[in-house]
Formats: sequence, C-alpha cells, structure tokens
Amino acid sequence: MEMTGEKKKNRFKEGLTFLIYALEVFGIIGLELLISVIEKKIYSIDMKNYNALQNILHWIITCAVWGTGAILVMKGCRKNTGVDLFDDIKNRKFIAKDMKLWQWISIAVGVVISLVSTWIDWKGSKVAAEFKSRGLLLFPFQYIYYLFEVCMVLLIIIFGQIAFEKWFKNNKIPFGGILVGITWGLAHWLSKGSLGIGLYSAVGGFVFGAAYVLTNRNVKLSYLLLCIMFIL
Repeated sequence: MEMTGEKKKNRFKEGLTFLIYALEVFGIIGLELLISVIEKKIYSIDMKNYNALQNILHWIITCAVWGTGAILVMKGCRKNTGVDLFDDIKNRKFIAKDMKLWQWISIAVGVVISLVSTWIDWKGSKVAAEFKSRGLLLFPFQYIYYLFEVCMVLLIIIFGQIAFEKWFKNNKIPFGGILVGITWGLAHWLSKGSLGIGLYSAVGGFVFGAAYVLTNRNVKLSYLLLCIMFIL
C-alpha cells in the first residue's frame, strides 16, 4: 500500500525532531569550546598550560554544562515525543533476554577490536598512560569527564538512530553511529587539527553506534560498553 502524503509528512517531521535533538546534544558538547575561550580570557594561557586546579575546574564546569544540557534535552524529548529515556534507564536491565548469541559475539568482537586499537594507538594501556600523565589528583577528574563525554555521545547515537529509522524504516543499520561518526569525527578534526584523529574518531563513533543496535537499544548496556571501549 502506498503511503499517503500526510503520513510521509508526519514521518519526516518525527525524524527531523529527533535529528534536531541529536544536533542539540552535539551543540552542547561544543560548549566546551566556549568554556575554553572564556577560561583563556581569564587565565591568559592555553589549556595545555593549565595547572592542576585550572584543569579540575575546567572538567567540573564542562561536566556540569553537559549534564544539565543532557537532562534538559531528555526532558524535552519525553515531553514532545513520548520517548522517555529516563524510564528506559530506570527500568531496563543490563542483560536483555531477547539478545541472540550472534549479537553477543559481534559485541565481543567489536570490544576486542576497539581495545586492541586503543592499545596500539596509546602504545600500551590508555589507563596507565593517563594515570602517569595526570597523576593521582587529576586522574579521577579526567575519567569523570570521560564518563560524561560517553553519555553525550550515546545520546547523539540514540536520537540519530531514531531519526533515521523514522525516515528509512530500517532498524538494522547503525544510523546513530554514522551520525556520531560524522559529528564527533569532525569535532576532533577541527579541535585537534588532525584529519587522522578525526577519521579515527569517526570509525570509533560508528562502532559505538553498532554496539547500541546490537544491544537491542539497551541504553544501560550500551553505556557500559561504550565506557569500556572509549575509556579503557
């Protein structure tokens, strides 16, 4: 049966709504750049020259902005679309009974590839390298910052996935991963000044999106997997 013009219009509008939410989250991530500009005006130094207190304050402020923004976007989504991520996080279990063996195998392969890639990129353990670089004081704050960053990336994946599924009626392709790969990759390219880092981040974003789809869109399990792949 051919879809009517009204149904096509509604489906497009619904998808666009979720895409806007995804881009809002990306914009909230980008507020860290604004924070850095303000800090540079105050401290008169670049971020790479921050002392311990300045680094900690930067991470605390950034996490506060990201956390507040994430909550506001999720509340807006719940109010305007009925998609309640708060309820999903509260009530869904980490281990979904409806997941097949091939999904677990695929997830395990993706996690292993991601960890091996990180090991190669960091020439050893990323955690050990971060601890050596940051020290006992800065290390916990650095990793709290990472936890918030993973949350923001996952939100882009979720909203992007819903948007493109609305448009294309296909729930097998990790659309959210493609979107976060483009946005996150572009952000790293521009912020780090390296196309290689941008492409590496883009591939990582795609893998993260695939993990979300493979978990049958289990937010808690996806967050745990993304933390393992990104932080470790």
